[in-house]
Amino acid sequence: MTANTQKTVVNSWNEWDPLKHVIVGRADGTMIQAPEPAIERDWPDHGFPLGTYGLLPKEMEEKANEQLDNFAKILESRGLRVDRPTPLDFKQVVQTPDWKQKTMFGCMPPRDVLLTVGNEILEATMSYRSRWYEYLCYRPLLEQYFKEDPNFKWEAAPKPRLTEHTYKKDYWRKWEKMSEEEKDQAIHNRDWVLTEKEPCFDAADISRAGKDIFVYHSSVTNKGGIDWLRRHFSSHRIHVIWFYETNPIHIDATFVLLRPGLALSNRKRKPLAPGMIEFFKKNDWEIAECAEPALDGYPPLSFCSQWLSMNTLMLDTKTICVDAQEIKQMEQFDKLGFEVIPVPFADVSAFGGGLHCATADVNRQGDCEDYFPKQIEGF
Repeated sequence: MTANTQKTVVNSWNEWDPLKHVIVGRADGTMIQAPEPAIERDWPDHGFPLGTYGLLPKEMEEKANEQLDNFAKILESRGLRVDRPTPLDFKQVVQTPDWKQKTMFGCMPPRDVLLTVGNEILEATMSYRSRWYEYLCYRPLLEQYFKEDPNFKWEAAPKPRLTEHTYKKDYWRKWEKMSEEEKDQAIHNRDWVLTEKEPCFDAADISRAGKDIFVYHSSVTNKGGIDWLRRHFSSHRIHVIWFYETNPIHIDATFVLLRPGLALSNRKRKPLAPGMIEFFKKNDWEIAECAEPALDGYPPLSFCSQWLSMNTLMLDTKTICVDAQEIKQMEQFDKLGFEVIPVPFADVSAFGGGLHCATADVNRQGDCEDYFPKQIEGF
């Protein structure tokens, strides 16, 4: 990170205003999490069958950090201030009065934990026990911003207890035994692993467009979490969206707001939320179908799919950072009028995501605008 000579100002209302200050994650010590009610990893072909856990291989970590450091340098070369989190010992056992978890996860994807809306940065609840304490990696930075920006609002959503009552018992094992018809019905019913015992949400299920905020009802964000966000951001219009996906986690590999009037949608995951397409069309937004990804499946030891091809970072309305292996996606963005910055990032996937996941906005130069003046009742 270059010497910090810029005044700290927390301000970001959308995904596309000129980016001035950003957090980029680190891969240090990232874990394949120990089993927990929310998720169980099962990668027998790569040395981690169901029930096992441990550090991701050191060689993979070094390659990921090399690409993350290079990404930070690319951003700094374009005049951005880049901050980095402070990794914890993620292999340690963590606990609360309600549970004990044998590992944590990591701090590569700050977008999962931190949500910036205007001059506020909100720490999300997080829905995995292994990620319950992840906010601590960002506390040194948030403490610094609080001291340097007198207008910064530092908020934290109520930490969920994540007891057995927060999850549907043996959900994923039951899912594996379902027929295709039963799975199809579960998808349409949004029957995911979380119950409605308490509000839960990950910040990466949220996309910002000035006065309008879109929230993905997913396996890590429940109705209670969405209701909490609606009450907390009471001056905004909250829209709930969901898609045909067997394990929906995070909005930024499914539906991406690129600039005013243009969104990118996953070519396989069809929107199911009533009124969603009508809403965008009514406000003269184009929804482009993403290009074919470079990969045809999940990379080794990664829970992130090939659709990280559309997990991109806007530097402004004309400039976009894209994983350098995604040739077809870069060609599509070029045709849509963007300056494309290829960023080598293929080795980061196993550590929690792509370019958007790996960042969290601190400052984008702009104000809260109304990009959807024509509202639809019920959406």
